[in-house]
Amino acid sequence: MRLLLFLAFLVVPVLEIWVLIQVGEVIGGPLTVALLIAGGLLGSWLVRREGRRAWRDLQAALQGGRMPDRELADGAMIVAGGTLLLTPGFISDIAGFLLVLPVTRPLMRRLGAWFFARRLRALAARAAADPGLGAAFGPMGAGSPFDPFEAAARGRTGGRGPVIHGEVVRDEPAGPAARDSGRDLPAG
Repeated sequence: MRLLLFLAFLVVPVLEIWVLIQVGEVIGGPLTVALLIAGGLLGSWLVRREGRRAWRDLQAALQGGRMPDRELADGAMIVAGGTLLLTPGFISDIAGFLLVLPVTRPLMRRLGAWFFARRLRALAARAAADPGLGAAFGPMGAGSPFDPFEAAARGRTGGRGPVIHGEVVRDEPAGPAARDSGRDLPAG
């Protein structure tokens, strides 16, 4: 995942600049800028149109009482594609059009589903190998800071040392009224 982020934030912008220079050398600077502006305008129009369609489909699915999984995925892809289309560059425009166009969106949806299923399988395999991996406050189990308490609650020793059984003594406030307020008094 870190490699993917590295590629996204370092390599892709450098590649975008290189492609812009190459296209600019072939067709000229003003035409390259005009092409980028035209791609942005076409992309914003397409995102608006497809966004409205996705919104209608989402509402229809909800009113029909079915889970709108396809509609939510389409909406997310349209938002991501719109972001890529508004980013200057030809590579991001190609990726944005692939996410926004209704012809290519089903393919991209299947590709995204495959990617996320693969990631979930990998996370499930890691969680099965290390049961405390997904704990909210760090690893649980033997050797964790919470294990001595679990061991004491189950009546077995373990963790960092012996379990010392004791008694909790509550200090009560002074005075006869305060002392007697928590006790059952004889009726009489």
